[in-house]
Amino acid sequence: MPRSPTRFLARLAAALALATFGGAFTVSQAWALDQGDDVSRLFSFGGSCVACELSGRKLPEAHFVGANFSGSILVASNLQGAWFVGANFSKANLTRADLRGANLLGSNFVGADFTDANLAGIRGHGADFSGANLARTNLEGASLLGSQLAHINGREADFNGASMMAANLSEGRFDRAQFRGANLVAANLYDSSFVGADFTGANLNHANLTSADLSGAKGLTQSQLDTACGAPSTRLPAGLVAKPCHGGPNVVILHDVAQPAPPRPPPAPPPPARPAAPHYIIDFGGF
Repeated sequence: MPRSPTRFLARLAAALALATFGGAFTVSQAWALDQGDDVSRLFSFGGSCVACELSGRKLPEAHFVGANFSGSILVASNLQGAWFVGANFSKANLTRADLRGANLLGSNFVGADFTDANLAGIRGHGADFSGANLARTNLEGASLLGSQLAHINGREADFNGASMMAANLSEGRFDRAQFRGANLVAANLYDSSFVGADFTGANLNHANLTSADLSGAKGLTQSQLDTACGAPSTRLPAGLVAKPCHGGPNVVILHDVAQPAPPRPPPAPPPPARPAAPHYIIDFGGF
């Protein structure tokens, strides 16, 4: 039976008044509210909701596509399985938020606060967490391929089993963080502190340890370090050494390559040979 238009408009007005989502609140969300809690996962957010107060909201599997939620407050919100695609959550407050299994693809979380948040099993490919606070954040089993984790506070964070291939962990604080079984292939750990961090079983193949402080790290073995590289500035536990990196703190070194000269045109073919003089057959008709 179709919904009453009057009832729908009333719920839409109430939702707009109570949710305070501004221009980010869309008709699809009001429709979901009108259907009841069993379809609340249909929420889809776009537009702008800068500095919105969304603490404690239940938004599992919500979609934030190209939305601007910078500076928003989502303390203890339920965002399990949510999709953040090209969204801007810079400087957002996500302390104690539940983002288990969420997709943070190519989104901006620069300067965001994830203290005590649960990000276990997230997919954060290409996400930017630069300068974020990830203290005591649960990132167990997270996929952070090529993500930006520079200048972050990752103290006591749980990266156990996380895939961090080619991630940038430079100039951050990861003291007492857990990296047991983590994949750090080609990751950049330049000038970061890992005092008391646990690297048991971590894959450091081609990882850059230049200027990193691993002096108090746990679980490091020489066989792990043999696959990585460092510098005299790298601080390691007693008895362990790292081979030198070539090219400084960058794991991937791009060289200027001169553009090849355009190919020369092929030589002109030789002129065709002059045809031989014609041969004539003369028939004298029986003479």
